[in-house]
Amino acid sequence: MQEAVKGVDQVFHLAGVTRALKEETYFEVNANGTENLIHACLAKNPHLQKFIYLSSQAAAGPCQDGGRKKESDHCEPVSPYGRSKRRGEEFCLEHVREIPLVILRPSAVYGPRDRDVYAFFKILTKRIKPSFSRQEQHISLCYVQDIVQATLLASDSGGCEGEIFFLSDGHDYRLDKIGDLFEEAMDIHAYRIHIPGWVVSGIASFSEFLSKFSGKPPLINKGKVEEMVQKNWLCDITKAKTLLSFEPRFSLAEGIKITYEWYRKENWL
Repeated sequence: MQEAVKGVDQVFHLAGVTRALKEETYFEVNANGTENLIHACLAKNPHLQKFIYLSSQAAAGPCQDGGRKKESDHCEPVSPYGRSKRRGEEFCLEHVREIPLVILRPSAVYGPRDRDVYAFFKILTKRIKPSFSRQEQHISLCYVQDIVQATLLASDSGGCEGEIFFLSDGHDYRLDKIGDLFEEAMDIHAYRIHIPGWVVSGIASFSEFLSKFSGKPPLINKGKVEEMVQKNWLCDITKAKTLLSFEPRFSLAEGIKITYEWYRKENWL
């Protein structure tokens, strides 16, 4: 890392682990890895112009008051992944006086090459639209190209050192309605099937058990289930729009269509 950061003007820290075999791996990579990179910059590039850390909405946790989570709200991550990303943020903020850094917290990101959303597309091809909760759930989303736009805006920004910014497309989505847009993009009709929470938890436990033999991280684990059952994953992007001049360009319908067409073109579907 020390050789990598020598002589560069800016560091974009986008590396991270979203699925792992062991809980410790999240902290080894997302937390300690971030601390290692910060120390490398301090040791070999003391005149670094900007350090941008791509964190996650998971670091802040869900919004508990029925509104939209703001950067000033207390952080309450509910999964090992979220807690490890929050620890990475804390390592960054400990050195805010030494390194001009900006922290970005994207909401759920989708787009070409993403494998989490791809799994949902695969299920829909079977004409099945799963529902994991009977309560009304709300979520913020953001197309990957808008995340790239925000990252570049952060790299050009002045006077935002030490700031944290939520990123999304600015809309409130009911989780049970998002599948309708996927159906529309795929030009199919799927049947909604409610899957009880205990079944999802059982699948996660079984997946974690199998992963010990396969050596591959499970697509769904207990931490992911804990995130899935939360009622409100909405975030407020007013700060990003005001200080970074961030304006999301892709609607959910447009982003899903582009993503689906990419999957088809690359023979993923």
